[in-house]
Amino acid sequence: MTQWGSSIARCSLLLWCFALAACGQLLSAPIATELTQLAPGNYSLDPNHTTVLFKIDHLGVSSFVGRFNRADAELDYQAQDPASSRIRATVAMTSLDINRPDFADTLMSCDWLCAEKFPKAYFASTGRASLTGQTLRFPGRLEFRGVSADAELSVTLRGGTTNRLTGDKVIGFDAQLHFKRSSFGMARYIPLVGDDVAIEVYAEFARRK
Repeated sequence: MTQWGSSIARCSLLLWCFALAACGQLLSAPIATELTQLAPGNYSLDPNHTTVLFKIDHLGVSSFVGRFNRADAELDYQAQDPASSRIRATVAMTSLDINRPDFADTLMSCDWLCAEKFPKAYFASTGRASLTGQTLRFPGRLEFRGVSADAELSVTLRGGTTNRLTGDKVIGFDAQLHFKRSSFGMARYIPLVGDDVAIEVYAEFARRK
């Protein structure tokens, strides 16, 4: 390639980069972080931007981590009084993903998840949340393996914006829920496998049109 051709190629590359940057600026939208500034309404979980993880202690020296690939949730968001918002969520036990199909079958047996008999776990808030900063702590009921018990879902709202590709109002959040598996009839191998289970969710809600 001649020096002249090389210069043209570099200029073209720079123009392409500038064009991409301009497109990015056009597609980005302002982000609101104050909870009272987030758009109120009925939101549903965006499955394309959702990760549900579980963590449990193994042998007292490590954490066993897996994920569930199918979940659904709804948020009735009250911007003027965020603590009065309501939330409901379900997780499909049969969507367990640990990158080991043989061991996944073991975990879905009734020694553990009993996924065929109880294919979903449910959480529903039952009252007013407590609010600290950006975090709402929802009191509620967790139904897992056919057992229902009190639980608390902690939801940190990271902010809201408009997805200019879809036009949807979006709220991003991180959530955590902790429970003892023995409380739900799943006490096998304690304490070699820990009793405390941590559920972590990293996701987005999209407001229904």
